[in-house]
Amino acid sequence: MTIRHPGDDGFSNLSDHDSFIHGPPHHTFARLRREDPLAWTDGGQFKGFWSMTRYADIMEYNRNTRLLSSAQGIRIEDQSHEEYLARRTFQETDPPEHTHTRMLVGKAFSKPVIAGFEGIIRRLCEEILDQALAQKEFDAASMISRQLPMRMLGQILGIPPEDLDWLVTKGDELIANTDPEYTEHVLDKDDTEAFRLMPFRSPAGAELYRYAKRLVEDKAARGDTDGVLHLMLQPNAQGDRISDDEFRNFFCLLVAAGNDTTRYTLSAAIHALASQPELLGQLQQGQDTIWDTAADEFIRWASPTMHFRRTATADFELHGRKVREGDKVLYWFVSGNRDDSWFDRPFEIDLCRSPNRHMAFGQGGPHICLGMWLARLEIRVLLQELAMRVKSIRQSGDHEYVRSNFVGGIKRLPVRVVLK
Repeated sequence: MTIRHPGDDGFSNLSDHDSFIHGPPHHTFARLRREDPLAWTDGGQFKGFWSMTRYADIMEYNRNTRLLSSAQGIRIEDQSHEEYLARRTFQETDPPEHTHTRMLVGKAFSKPVIAGFEGIIRRLCEEILDQALAQKEFDAASMISRQLPMRMLGQILGIPPEDLDWLVTKGDELIANTDPEYTEHVLDKDDTEAFRLMPFRSPAGAELYRYAKRLVEDKAARGDTDGVLHLMLQPNAQGDRISDDEFRNFFCLLVAAGNDTTRYTLSAAIHALASQPELLGQLQQGQDTIWDTAADEFIRWASPTMHFRRTATADFELHGRKVREGDKVLYWFVSGNRDDSWFDRPFEIDLCRSPNRHMAFGQGGPHICLGMWLARLEIRVLLQELAMRVKSIRQSGDHEYVRSNFVGGIKRLPVRVVLK
C-alpha cells in the first residue's frame, strides 16, 4: 500500500517543489525503490543528481563520508567554492572538521542535559494548549506546532520572548525559501544572485547575523556565560576561534533547523490524530510504554527533512549505475522511512513500533541530528498534554503543505476539538 496524492502518477519530478505541495510523492518513491533505486534525476535549473531511495543503501553510504562528502553543500542547488565557504555550517563539513565542531556544542544537546528541560517543556506545553484549546476551533500548525519549538529555542539560546516570532519568521524565510508564502525571494522563481553568499541564499541570513551579534554582545556585557552561543565562541585547544561567517551560519542553522523539523512533526502528528481517531484513543488508554515509542513513530511518519545531498569524491557503481566524481547524490530519507523491505507496514502508524530505526535524524553517519533528544522530548510531552485534555480532534478545513522538496510539512491545519 502507498499513498498517492493528486498529480503523483509515479513519475513526479523530484527536483520540482510543486511535486511536494500535496505532501511527498510517495507513489513515485515506491516505484523508484522497486525499479530504479539509484535514479538519475533532472535537476531543473540546477545540474542533475542521483536519487538514492532505498533504506539499506542510504544507511550504508551515509557512513562513507570519504566517498560521498557533505563538503560541497547539502541541498540540490549548485554552489561555487566561494559560495560554499561563505554559507557553510558544520553540517556541510566532513570529519574531522565536523567532529571538532560537534564536540564543541554537543554537550549542550546531550541526552542528560536535554532531560533536564522536561519541566520547562511541560510548562510551555500547558501554556500553549491552554491558549489554543480555549478557542475550540483553530489552526493547529500556527497555534500549537509553531509555538513549542519556537519558545523552547528561546530558552536554549537566551532570546527575549518578544523577539521569538520575528526570529521564527526569519527562519521560515531561510529554510522554506521555495515557498512564496514565506519569502519574497523564492529560490526557483526569482533572481537570488545578490544573496548568493548568504545562508540558504536568503537576505534573512544577514538580518539574523546582525541580531545574533547584538545578542552575544548584550550577553557578554551582562557576564552571561550560559548557553550554546557562548560555547561556540570559545577557543579550541589550539586557541582557534570560530570565524564571523561560521558563527553567523551556525546561528541561522539553529534558528531554522531547531524550529522547523519539530514543528512539522507536531503538525503531522496532530493531522494523524485528527484523521485516525483510534490513535488518540491509543495514546489515552495506552500504558506508559507507548510513550517510549510514539514520538519516534510520528517522527518517522513525518520525515520533515526529506533529503540531504552529498557529492561523490570518486567514481563508483551501484545497482548498475555509474556515479562519477563530482556528481550529486541525494539521500531521500522520506523514501527510506517508507521502505517496506525494512519497515513492516510502513504506510501505517504503529505507535508501539519497536525497534524503529528510522532515518529522520540522518542516522548511520556522523551527521546525526544534534537536536534529536530535544525533538523527541518536545513531541512526547506535547502529545501527553494534548491527550489528557481532549476527547476528540477533527479537521475543520483543508490542510496545506510547504512548497519544498527539502523540508516537508503541513503549514496550515485547521482543527476542531472537543475537550474532556
